[in-house]
Amino acid sequence: MASARLTVAKLLIRMEESSYSNILLDKELSHSDLSPEDKRFVSRLFYGVIERRITLDYVLSNYLTKPLSKLDIEVLTALRMGIYQLLYTSVPDNAAVNESVNITKKLRRTSASAMVNAILRSFIRDGKKLTLPTDRVKALSVEYSSPEWLVEKWISEYGEENAVDMLKSSVNDSSFTLRINNTKTTTAEVLDELQKLKIDGKCVDFIENCIKVDNFTDITSSELYKKGLFHVQDTASQLCCMALSPDENDTVLDVCSAPGGKAFTIAEMMNGKGKVYAYDLHENRVKLISDGAKRLGLDNITVGVADASAYNPEIPEADKILCDVVCAGLGVIGKKPEIKYKNQEDLKNLPEIQYKILCNSAKYLKVGGELVYSTCSVSREENDGVIDRFLAEHDDFEGVEFLAPLGEPFGSYKATLFPRFFGSDGFFISKVRRIK
Repeated sequence: MASARLTVAKLLIRMEESSYSNILLDKELSHSDLSPEDKRFVSRLFYGVIERRITLDYVLSNYLTKPLSKLDIEVLTALRMGIYQLLYTSVPDNAAVNESVNITKKLRRTSASAMVNAILRSFIRDGKKLTLPTDRVKALSVEYSSPEWLVEKWISEYGEENAVDMLKSSVNDSSFTLRINNTKTTTAEVLDELQKLKIDGKCVDFIENCIKVDNFTDITSSELYKKGLFHVQDTASQLCCMALSPDENDTVLDVCSAPGGKAFTIAEMMNGKGKVYAYDLHENRVKLISDGAKRLGLDNITVGVADASAYNPEIPEADKILCDVVCAGLGVIGKKPEIKYKNQEDLKNLPEIQYKILCNSAKYLKVGGELVYSTCSVSREENDGVIDRFLAEHDDFEGVEFLAPLGEPFGSYKATLFPRFFGSDGFFISKVRRIK
């Protein structure tokens, strides 16, 4: 697997330029001649090093005589990969060390190879122990590789039980869910096809046309994917679409749609009937929606470029509106681990942007129509703060209960989803109705 490890090292170095991990990895694997086994190894090691970076750097800081920031990125990458394999995989110790040394040399940092060897072997001699700090917040930060500000935020806003639930999920979930395209096939047929490919899949019993899979790699190269039999979508996003509850003859707006997953699910729930208008700000992102709808054969989706924060008289009035706004993404760090390394200061302006989008989107809603406001974040300011401010300042809207039969956390006009409820991403959903 030497070439697989070198692939991972190069991808991790490119991640330093702030690329999106999923896009970077998918592009690499789609053009790679690695074996399926090696591709699985690449995926695990690549995502693993990113999501466990705080933990790995904490371990390394105990063995280095100089700050990590003083190391060449190639050397630091080889060390992180080595410690990750020693701590979190079944790779034999000698293989983890030797391959990390080889990576250092292949990345043209031969002079540092002896240091890499010494640090990794010292860690092994010490029993590969992860000794946590005594401070509770620092300990959680190291154990679950999340920044201290995020640990403190979740504990203060949602309590330690929910905070730890989010933290555990962010580093332990390797499965994902598929939304079956009921306009083309059935869940049973897709499960049969997956079984032929020796891919484990099982129905999600609380969502129709949804299955969970564990060992499906290089998914976009699959013939099932190319035929438009499903799209990848977390259960939280599917629950969001269920909360909107579109009918076959509805006109539905998805105002911040790209890459289009929720628009696809909504169109499928409408059995390919009615009208779904899916908009996004940038032409290249709108193309993602268009291409996805074409692949899935969903002719009831119309795409367009629009600024969700500015009123556009050409956008039609709607029976239902999905306002899934731009957000910090704190609920999906298990799938996009680089999100948790964002600068906290960069997130402060989000609630005002979200509120502006919500207020503008509401202008398109018919009297009696319903709107779902949602984020893939777990943050009071972005969620409760925005929707409660909206209701306080708009007396022509009221909160609407949704999905109550599913139990906690539903039963009100808003719900924060934690992984312990449905095994989903962290997510927020709220539903309102225009009454005059």
